[in-house]
Amino acid sequence: MLLVLLISISLTTGCAKKASLKEGAGVSQTPQTVPETAATTVAPAKTTDDGAADRERALREQALREAAEKAAREAAEKAKREAEAKAAAILQELQIADIHFDYDKYNLKPEAQDTLKKAAPAYLKYGNAKLVVEGHCDERGTVEYNLALGEKRANEAAKFLIDLGLAKDRIKTISYGKENPLDKGHDEAAWAKNRRAHFVVNP
Repeated sequence: MLLVLLISISLTTGCAKKASLKEGAGVSQTPQTVPETAATTVAPAKTTDDGAADRERALREQALREAAEKAAREAAEKAKREAEAKAAAILQELQIADIHFDYDKYNLKPEAQDTLKKAAPAYLKYGNAKLVVEGHCDERGTVEYNLALGEKRANEAAKFLIDLGLAKDRIKTISYGKENPLDKGHDEAAWAKNRRAHFVVNP
């Protein structure tokens, strides 16, 4: 009886130890899963932060590019406007008013000479500008006669400008005779307007 009792106690103690060991093993396994879970949850959060930072950086870079492109466009438009304004100012400065002639004459009257004298400095200033001098007549006379007269008027104006210092190769002449009247009337007032030299500028 005593022997049986000792064996029972021994078995009971062994089972209790095994149970304790199992429970201890179960407890010791629990901390191992916590870091893994924590690691799993932290990594996606870091990825999300990096993605937001990349998007923000991309937006900033895009904004900088757009601002630079806008500034470049505005600068180009401003430069174009300034160039057009400068060209228009030069063209205006180079304009020469029509000069007029007496009937059947091609010599320059004093007022015509004054007009050309005032115009010459601009052509000396802008050395690349070229000029076409057109000779015109009123409707009286033949076509052939007026073409010849118109040519004499254009040449006389061109010669006067050359004498003032303009290079000869910068001036061309052409005669339209009576073909392109400024005033289509048939009286002395219209004829006086049509006996002229007209100047076309090529800046």
